Amino acid sequence: YKKGGFIMVAGHLQEKNGYFYIVLNYTNHEGKRKSKWITTGLPVKGNKKRAQDLLQEARKNFVIEIPIPTEDALFHDFIEQWLEIAKSTIQLTTYSSYAGMSKSVIVPYFKEKNIKLTDLKPKDIQDFYTLQLRRVKASTVIHYHAIIHKALKYAVKIDLIGVNPASKIERPRQDRFIGSFYDKEEVNQLFEVAKDTNLELPILLG
Repeated sequence: YKKGGFIMVAGHLQEKNGYFYIVLNYTNHEGKRKSKWITTGLPVKGNKKRAQDLLQEARKNFVIEIPIPTEDALFHDFIEQWLEIAKSTIQLTTYSSYAGMSKSVIVPYFKEKNIKLTDLKPKDIQDFYTLQLRRVKASTVIHYHAIIHKALKYAVKIDLIGVNPASKIERPRQDRFIGSFYDKEEVNQLFEVAKDTNLELPILLG
């Protein structure tokens, strides 16, 4: 959680062999729960306050290691690594949305394809979009495109790839909304149907 501008992990003091140890609990980039033990070198007797101060300092300064993407990375692994890197630069709600769509749809699809980041072609991405358009609306696929495009833009930025393959394909077009309205005859018919029902007043006010 955030406190005073820092990302702090959970932690507590543990007594072992007459000494205080700091135990930090955190979730790594793969979503797995981990613990890290740090010796304080302080005997238990008479050092609780000092040990608590060391605990707070350790929690404040602890940095969760995130694997650095490499040219040999598979694309689905790169997406997950990029999510953790981007986590501190985007809104929490945006990150949650990106992570949800990536882990439920994008990552499983490309994991099955087993494509390396450097081997990813525009056609690979287009095939993914084409398949998804058979089951979800274009607006959802546009969200997938935003994630993939931003991730690959970062890959270009850190020189893992020369060009962004997602920039070479057409983004799915947003479904056009066409409004439909009642004419005078249909409105009068609605009034007749709603007469003497619980919906009569709301419909009249509407």
